[in-house]
Amino acid sequence: MTSREPSQYFSKQPGGTEVRRTITARVWGQELSLITAGGVFAADGLDRGTAVLLRASPTPVGSPRILDLGCGYGTIALAVAMHCPGALVDAVDVNERALALCRDNAEALGVADRVRSLRPDEVDPNTRYDEIWSNPPIRIGKQALHELLLTWLPRLVPDGVARLVVGKNLGADSLQRWLIEQGYGCERVASAKGFRVLVVRGQP
Repeated sequence: MTSREPSQYFSKQPGGTEVRRTITARVWGQELSLITAGGVFAADGLDRGTAVLLRASPTPVGSPRILDLGCGYGTIALAVAMHCPGALVDAVDVNERALALCRDNAEALGVADRVRSLRPDEVDPNTRYDEIWSNPPIRIGKQALHELLLTWLPRLVPDGVARLVVGKNLGADSLQRWLIEQGYGCERVASAKGFRVLVVRGQP
């Protein structure tokens, strides 16, 4: 990650010239070749938090509707689509460059028919998800993060789950307590490399 990325990757239009490159991410035993660029999260390769989340989580099965919230260039969305042929995935981000990269990666991997790259305002508010996956943008601040989660978690189906990865030093434990206070079941299912994986249960 470059020194400029933290202030840019959650911007709508990141600054700087877009210089694309290809990285390789190993997910669920498979190597994925992905296009990245500066101004998006983890442009230099699979970040530790997302890696912990994927290792600690089972591959979706069946025909689930899935949201990758804060998708970046699409690592989670694309891994899910590649390993679960029945999945339909909405890859959502505010960063236009990230969405374009995700769209191009989906095309290159042959899953563009099942992965939609969308801005938040492009998502039908009536859409409900079986699973939400996210390495949420903690650095937007606590209030903004809470607003983000309270916007999207209610879109889980009643028996749906959200899988979140949060750095321990960035407030993972306090976030877990806050989610429980909001009426969500929230369990810590893994802890590795300074990150917590939280599973949040949809409300009835």
